[in-house]
Amino acid sequence: MQTVTSLDGGQGVRVVEIGPERDGQRVDNALMTLLKGVPRSLVYRILRTGQVRINGKRAKPETRLAVGDMLRIPPVRVAEREEGVAPSGMVKAVADAIIFEDKHFLVIDKPVGIAAHGGSGVSHGAIELLRAARPQEHLELVHRLDRDTSGVLVLARSRSGLTGLQALIRDNAVTKQYLCLMTGTPRRAKFDVNAPLLKSVLHGGERLVRVDDAGKPSLTFFQEVEQYPGCRLMQATLGTGRTHQIRVHAQYVGHPLAGDPKYGDEDDNKRWRTRGLRRMFLHASRMSFDLDGRNYDFSAPLPDDLKTFLNNLRG
Repeated sequence: MQTVTSLDGGQGVRVVEIGPERDGQRVDNALMTLLKGVPRSLVYRILRTGQVRINGKRAKPETRLAVGDMLRIPPVRVAEREEGVAPSGMVKAVADAIIFEDKHFLVIDKPVGIAAHGGSGVSHGAIELLRAARPQEHLELVHRLDRDTSGVLVLARSRSGLTGLQALIRDNAVTKQYLCLMTGTPRRAKFDVNAPLLKSVLHGGERLVRVDDAGKPSLTFFQEVEQYPGCRLMQATLGTGRTHQIRVHAQYVGHPLAGDPKYGDEDDNKRWRTRGLRRMFLHASRMSFDLDGRNYDFSAPLPDDLKTFLNNLRG
């Protein structure tokens, strides 16, 4: 059970004692539930400015809660809670993209252009849109995909599903595979990239990742799927799950992803656009894991826009 102590007549700072139902949960996700209706951008603002504290210490979004922690939540003005209504077309798009659901998980084949969550100029991400489509359900993001990456995105419908799968992800016990188009001609059809990645956050919140000995160990397995003029369709399997890992490892070996606006080659990207590629060629094609004696295996086929582009290359 959570116990809530008001320090200001019910209108100011709250201190919440964390119960077993939130043990191991990220503090940003906990705040989404505790501050119903508050925009995600505001949740990250109060975290970034140090207004949220755990046992008296400033909390980062990725900080995980433990039973008995005392979570300090600052007052949030009612006016700041107001959030625009999710566009019906976007709500329908993510609802139509559902490929699996049971009592623990809801899985979508995320369309390109939709962020995993709102914030940083994005009003509604996949999680907000699905909550709008299913207002009676409690849904939480288990992991994330970049806005320009399509494919398998898993949400949790139960606390046990959320904590169980997140624990597997932390232990690298989940198979995550992507289809990507690498520019140029890699020397081998099958190779690994084992290079540490260091993440920086630029002014304005933009994330930039580079290979650096001071970074975290990072491993990607690449295997050729098909050959095309000037590029190769590759399957990338994650050995670790770092931010922008596939994109940076592809750049590191000299074969950046086609259409990648951040780590790709600008001249190459212009050439791909003339052939019909309107976005980065990266698609989360499969995710599988074993949890509580059951095997889960989700897959999403290459979307039509990428298939059409490959057909153009064949021509």
